[in-house]
Amino acid sequence: MAQTELVGNKKSKYEMDMCSGSILKKLLLFTIPLVFSSILQLLFNAVDVVVVGKFAGETALAAVSSTGSLINLITNVFIGMSVGTNVVVARNYAAENHKAVRETVHTAIFLSILSGIFLTIVGVFLAPFLLNYMDVPDTVIGQSALYLRIYFLGITATLIYNFGSAILRAIGDTKRPLVFLIIAGCVNLVLNLISVIVFEMGVAGVAIATSVSQCVSAFLIILCLIRETNCVHLNIKKLRVYKDKLLQILRIGLPAGFQGALFSLSNVVIQSSINGFGDITMAGSGAAGNLEGFVYVTMNSFHQGAISFVGQNIGAKKYERINRIAFTAVACVTVAGLIAGMGVTSLGKPLLSLYTDNPAVVDAGLIRLKHICAFYFLCGIMDVMVGVLRGMGYSVMPMLVSLIGVCGFRLLWLATVFQFPQYHSVETVYISYMVSWIATALIHIGCFIVVRKRKKTLWGV
Repeated sequence: MAQTELVGNKKSKYEMDMCSGSILKKLLLFTIPLVFSSILQLLFNAVDVVVVGKFAGETALAAVSSTGSLINLITNVFIGMSVGTNVVVARNYAAENHKAVRETVHTAIFLSILSGIFLTIVGVFLAPFLLNYMDVPDTVIGQSALYLRIYFLGITATLIYNFGSAILRAIGDTKRPLVFLIIAGCVNLVLNLISVIVFEMGVAGVAIATSVSQCVSAFLIILCLIRETNCVHLNIKKLRVYKDKLLQILRIGLPAGFQGALFSLSNVVIQSSINGFGDITMAGSGAAGNLEGFVYVTMNSFHQGAISFVGQNIGAKKYERINRIAFTAVACVTVAGLIAGMGVTSLGKPLLSLYTDNPAVVDAGLIRLKHICAFYFLCGIMDVMVGVLRGMGYSVMPMLVSLIGVCGFRLLWLATVFQFPQYHSVETVYISYMVSWIATALIHIGCFIVVRKRKKTLWGV
């Protein structure tokens, strides 16, 4: 009993009080390590693509590149539930309800394990069917299926890491997840080079390297939570589902997950349209998309920051800070998006050359960067407003707006504009991103203004 009382009262040096002091300074202190963590996590797949493209050929590169949107489609519902974990932990942490935090932690980790087992079964057995649905060419489908099956054997570790890092983010800790990913990233790089260059294992080698590295990051984050002496301490023997905490996680997380999954579904449809332009366009789009990922995760870090900061301030009843958090996060993500997006676009040729030696593939990638990457700051604004609304406890509203404004619009675009012979080009596909981001960001801002006015009477500020 004494140990139970101790856990939850001792503060860690990694924790952050998001409810007082400078919002900009603390948001940057929170976000910068998260940016590097997200980039390192993305490097897992980037290293796969670079090593395969350089040492295993264009067919292997196309095989790995074509799996990204499908992996996101299958995993995003469950990854989205980590958002719910973040909000629930942040609120109870700021409210100093240590018992609720502990119950949420154990529920979340147990949920990540069960979800991972389910996804392993789905990914391993349905990979060929799903790839056929995406119209992946016969020349690469065998290698794509092999990559997917090995990747999903390690998906439980991926979910454990995401849920565990969401718990740490909720208390302001983004530094230790960064350290864990540096270690896992080094493991991934070394195993990639050995398996592909030395043992010539191709896509199987990079898939094994990615799965092993994810297991390393999951092990480290579980060990971190076990060794914690504060309210996020994890006791493996007490892993179980607390019904009320599960429902709270699902209320926020499921809409976020479904939004992510349906985003990925629209991207699967878009990828299918891109596949119709041949292997060169597929490879170029895959490499460019990988570069765009670095821009996206930079901005998505401010989305995560908005969730945690708003969640903690709601829990502490510091409602007067919500507007300033939203404004600060939007300003930061706009600057970061413009710098990163324009920077990658300007350096597109040398960066794409890291993925392939084929000039045609590089040219195909440049087309995508000019139409999508340069305007990615619009996506950042959209995502930050989603994060603010989720931190306030609204998850269904931003889900519906995003689904209609992004997924619905892009699918409609492909079914109408793209079908006209004069517009039937890959450029037309890419333009749909920019237009959908503008419309959806404006609607999300409008939703926040409406919600804030409604809450003014309740909160008094």
